[in-house]
Amino acid sequence: MNGEARLLAPLVPTRGYFPDFLTPAEGLLGMTDALAALRETPAGRLREELTRLASASRPFPSWIREMAEGDTRVLGRLAGILQRYYEAAVAPYWPRVQGRIEADRAARGRALLDGGADRLLASLPAMMRWRSPVLECDYPVDRDLHLNGRGLLLLPSYFCRRTPVTFYNPELTPVLVYPVEHPAPRLTPQVAPERSLGRLVGQTRSAILQRIGVGCTTSELARRADVSLASASQHATVLRDAGLLLTLRQGNAVLHTLTPLGAALLRGARSVEEAVY
Repeated sequence: MNGEARLLAPLVPTRGYFPDFLTPAEGLLGMTDALAALRETPAGRLREELTRLASASRPFPSWIREMAEGDTRVLGRLAGILQRYYEAAVAPYWPRVQGRIEADRAARGRALLDGGADRLLASLPAMMRWRSPVLECDYPVDRDLHLNGRGLLLLPSYFCRRTPVTFYNPELTPVLVYPVEHPAPRLTPQVAPERSLGRLVGQTRSAILQRIGVGCTTSELARRADVSLASASQHATVLRDAGLLLTLRQGNAVLHTLTPLGAALLRGARSVEEAVY
């Protein structure tokens, strides 16, 4: 992975301008589609964006200079480097990343259903402030993004930190990538996964997993599982320690959602039940 990181470093500065072509819209469909779109980047766009990057960074290595001169054949090499980096640095941790993203999406979806677009925008992290009709954001530079009748795509990101980011080119589809919530380190000892999973045996926790749906608060969980509020909170803690639930704080309440592991456990249980009956 160190070799890929060194090769990518000139294209991905730790601060400042970041070429838009590295994050194609097709990335929403998965890594394969994203790399396919990257390979089709027009020569003119490569020259424009890499020339802008070169003016604010150290000299490029020869293979990046070739792309900056419009040689699209080098894009195949770049796609291969990105694929290898993804497999080494991201794929092994993807269930954890996906769990955080799904928890954030559940929280935003709940806000949208409860209060429409205003509630959704007001629920975004503290570095973004909704003052209708303007969404103010802490941002590395001073800039305005005018939608001009276009929609705004909100993308929660596990790797985005401190401030949201958007495309440099205002003509591209308006996208705002913002950081998901990262919980503070636990001060109490982490429960061993094997021990936590052993404590899962029982009808109540099975009912909680099956009734959590796309996300619910502790009080809703208590009603759905027909247990007391204290019991629902205790069971949710055990499930969270086992890596089957994520808990995201929303004001004075918390929102529980299934992790990919929890969802997989439910799918497996249902498959067994269908096979038996």
